[in-house]
Amino acid sequence: MRKRMKNVAVMFLGIALTGVVLTGCGESRQSCQDTQQGISASASKETGQDSALEKAGADETEKAAQTSEKYEDNFAVDSKAAKEFAEKVKDATAQKDLEALAEMSAFPVYVGLPDVGLVETKENFLKLGAETVFTEELLESIEKADIENFQPSMAGFPISDGRIASINFGVVDGALAVNAINY
Repeated sequence: MRKRMKNVAVMFLGIALTGVVLTGCGESRQSCQDTQQGISASASKETGQDSALEKAGADETEKAAQTSEKYEDNFAVDSKAAKEFAEKVKDATAQKDLEALAEMSAFPVYVGLPDVGLVETKENFLKLGAETVFTEELLESIEKADIENFQPSMAGFPISDGRIASINFGVVDGALAVNAINY
């Protein structure tokens, strides 16, 4: 009975320390993962067994590290990631694929058409129709846009050939997303 209580206490201590480490590591994902795995390994050695909870915690950490990168703001986005996202936006625009553009957008999204403004939902965005959103001026500006040398700003990254017509994207909830279409 005493040995079992010790094992339970060590397991709870391991779980508690894992929680503390995860909440305290912030930006340093790799060191957090290493630390958590070290805690799990120590708890396993102490109890002489692997618990399902410890394995689940390590699996969750690995999954989080494999998902797309999270950004703090537009200035944290590297030029390669900005260019790759811009290429996707350019492709969707060239194909007049409103669904694809909607998937890359954060709602509400600004659409600078007369009588439109802020579009609250994906469904409302799709109701605008491709023929309305993809104007000739927007299509031409996006097609000719230079996406090689993006410079981040507080507003994000504009895809444009220098005209007003543009599609802007930036960091929204840690990920890149279209946040405005200007005409």
